[in-house]
Amino acid sequence: MNEQEQRDAVAMLRIPRSPEEVYEGSKRRMGVWLGLGVLLLIGLIALFGRGAPVAVEVTSVTTMAPSQADAVLTASGYVVAQRKAAVASKGTGRLEALFVEEGDRVQTGQILARLEHSDVEANLAESRARVGVARAALAQARAELYEAELNYHRLKRLMGDSTVAQSEFDVADARHRRAVASVQSAEAGIQAAEAAGRMAEVQVENTNIRAPFDGTVLTKNADVGEVVAPFASSASARGAVVSIADMGSLMAEVDVSESNVGKVHPGMPCEVTLDALPDRRYRAVVHKIIPTVDRAKATVLTRIRFLERDDRVLPDMSAKVIFLSRPAPEGDAPPKVVVKPAAVVDRGGRKVAFVVRQDVASETPVEVGGAMGDAVEVRRGLTPGDRVVLNPPEGLKDGARIKVKE
Repeated sequence: MNEQEQRDAVAMLRIPRSPEEVYEGSKRRMGVWLGLGVLLLIGLIALFGRGAPVAVEVTSVTTMAPSQADAVLTASGYVVAQRKAAVASKGTGRLEALFVEEGDRVQTGQILARLEHSDVEANLAESRARVGVARAALAQARAELYEAELNYHRLKRLMGDSTVAQSEFDVADARHRRAVASVQSAEAGIQAAEAAGRMAEVQVENTNIRAPFDGTVLTKNADVGEVVAPFASSASARGAVVSIADMGSLMAEVDVSESNVGKVHPGMPCEVTLDALPDRRYRAVVHKIIPTVDRAKATVLTRIRFLERDDRVLPDMSAKVIFLSRPAPEGDAPPKVVVKPAAVVDRGGRKVAFVVRQDVASETPVEVGGAMGDAVEVRRGLTPGDRVVLNPPEGLKDGARIKVKE
């Protein structure tokens, strides 16, 4: 089959169309191209119609507690118990019993733990027996003294009548003196035995580890069966059994820059915020300014006393302290939405701010309140976290493309 015959065969396979169908097909193709042209034109207008991006600075909308408007300065630190102790025994021994665990509240004098005490109990029993022996010796010495006194006085009367010899009287006198001395010695022996008994009682009491003050158990440092020693140096010995703290003595200790310490004075109102409880603010006052400077940090340690506190405040929590020019109101006032005043401008007789959304400035009407420190309250129109244009140019319009300055 030659080339002409192949073209004729292909032509026979084509579906014949009428002139009207050919016209409609051309019309549809033209409509498609026209629509694509319109879309391209709209895109070009959207891309270049706004002009070049405007370089602006932006700021964020935040929240602020009403008391923060009176802030003088801010410092950070930790919550510290001013009354804290690592409780240990006065003697060395193996821990026999532990009666508390972490979080337990204890009273002054309460037994927290006990060491093995069979040996000191035996010493106490021996000391008490020695007291009994000493008292029996005293009774015997007094009996001998009684007999010696009777013989002494009888011979003394006979000496006046010259009935007995002087030597016999001297023997009776010496015996009487020895009996008096024996009674005194027995009395001293009782005192010594009783003192030894009290020492044994103290040794027994030293095996009881008691709470030195009312507080809460923070940590347990030893377990039953371990050796406890007051000056533990061995790896297998424990120096302290438990650590307790008086939660009523909790204070916030913060470092204030020495350049700002002149703004702080005892009794100054404060507000404490804990990182663990960011939504709770605690009223407080400056308790004491420690009169020394940390050379390494150029700061002065300042103690802050809580005026109100709950059980959620724990030792060693991170704390942020705001020093106020006037006392904060009681109770937790809800935070207010604030923004820098330079972000709010007048446009056509109304207050507006330009919210940044995907590098486009959106003009948003806002209602502002009073000043709060270096910010202004926003009652309506903005939400915390919004990014707004700071010092918007006069020609900035709604929908304008922007570029954030570095």
